[in-house]
This record gives sequence, C-alpha cells and structure tokens, in this order.
Amino acid sequence: MTEVHHQKVPPKVGLVGAGRMGMPMIGHLCGKGFEVVVCELDTSKHEKILQLGARVSTLPEMARDVEFVLICVGFDHQVQELVHPQGELLGSLQADAIIAVLSTLHPSSMVKMVADSKNHRVHIVDATVCRGGRAADKGELLSFIGGESAIFDRLEPIVRAYSSDVVHSGGVGTAQAAKAANNLIMWACLVANHEGLALAKRYGVNVEQLRQALLGSTASNAPLLNWGDQSMAWAEDDMEKVAEMAKDANIALPQSGLVRELCRTLKPKRYDLDRYGI
Repeated sequence: MTEVHHQKVPPKVGLVGAGRMGMPMIGHLCGKGFEVVVCELDTSKHEKILQLGARVSTLPEMARDVEFVLICVGFDHQVQELVHPQGELLGSLQADAIIAVLSTLHPSSMVKMVADSKNHRVHIVDATVCRGGRAADKGELLSFIGGESAIFDRLEPIVRAYSSDVVHSGGVGTAQAAKAANNLIMWACLVANHEGLALAKRYGVNVEQLRQALLGSTASNAPLLNWGDQSMAWAEDDMEKVAEMAKDANIALPQSGLVRELCRTLKPKRYDLDRYGI
C-alpha cells in the first residue's frame, strides 16, 4: 500500500503598507512560498507588488482572506486608524487571526489596542524590525515579537521569511520598547562616530583608514559599518518616542535628550566632517 504524504499548505499572509520596508518583505514572503495579499493605497506600487508574486486587494477583502496581517505603515496614527475597534480590519478578520504591528509605536499604544479589541476574537502583537532597509532587502532583519508564547510560535515562521534573527521580547508592548532601545543606541553611535572621525580628520588622520581599523576595535558599531548610508529620516520621530517613553516611565535619560538635539543639527550636514562642529 502506497503511503500518501500531505504537504501542509502555507498560511495566507496579508500586508498593509508596501513602503521601503514592506516591499522587500513581500518579495521574501512570496519567495518562501507564502500566499501574500497586499493592501497598498499608492496604485503606482501595484505593478511591482504583482511582479513580486503577491495579490493586491482592499483592506476588508484582504482581512477576510488571510490568517496573518502585517502592518507596516509609517506613523502611529495610521496604525490606530487601521486597528480601530469599529474599523474594517477587525470587523473582517477571521477568528483567531493574528495582527502583527511592525510600525514603531509607544508601548502603551499597543497595550491600549489590545484592550480596545477585546470583543474581537483576534490576537494583536508588536513585531518590530531593526537593521534598516539594506537588511530588509537581504532578508536579514532583526525582529522582536511581543506577545504570548503560543502566538509567538504561530507568527515566528512568517517573520523568519524576512528576518535572520527573531527574538521573543516578552508581552505585548515589549517589542516596541526593544526597538526604542535599539534606536536610542543607534543614533547615539552615529553622533559619536561623527565626533570621533571629525576630530581625527582635523589632526590629519586618513578617515577611511581609521574607520576600517575601528571596525575591528572596541569602538565598532553598525552605523560606523554602514557609514554614509543613513538618511536620518526617522531620527526625530525615534527620539521623540524615546522621550515620551522615558517621561511616562519616570526615568531620566540625559544622554538621549542630548542625542535628540544633536541629531537635529547633524541631519542637514551628516557625513560632511569638514562642517561637523562648525
């Protein structure tokens, strides 16, 4: 008698927001065999989404068709609108579906969304990503997931499609806190890199030679490795979130306040060491 093996069909995944991070995620998810349905309001992106192997749909149609929804929009208020208790997303999702918020929010926003959605039979977790656009292109993001262990186990295979490292950070909201810590340290390193290299250049040091040497020293850090590639587009938003979180937690973070101000002045002249400090 011939034994029949039934291959498990990968779950359907919905994604909202095909931006700088979302678009490569679509490609990785499709490449790993997931059926992907995308909700993207910018119609100029639809052709590329289709080329990557995904389908384009409206929000309620997507929600009715998938088991997982990844939210990858740019701003807190956009996430709040999408996950509104009376909104199309929660009203259309099948029971036991998982919403993973990849966008950067205040941890308390995540906790509130979960509380507000208690009448819906869905699970909401934060699943923040670190390492930036180049890591997204390569499928080498670091992802934090904040939620119950059983939900983490269900979501992890989806997240690993575009992440080389996945960490269960704890309960809902902890992935946002982990991402905030990452951002705080990253921007502090970028400022320190500018100061160190600008000082060395004033004394005639070959900056690129020094940078390569420092990558093998105790001063090594990711912004130094990726020197010249950081647009600082989200620096102000990231540091504003850190300031809000510190205030709410009643903790003093004096360096982060300085980094926030320094990033404001650094952004228009980043990587121009001759202008740094002037």
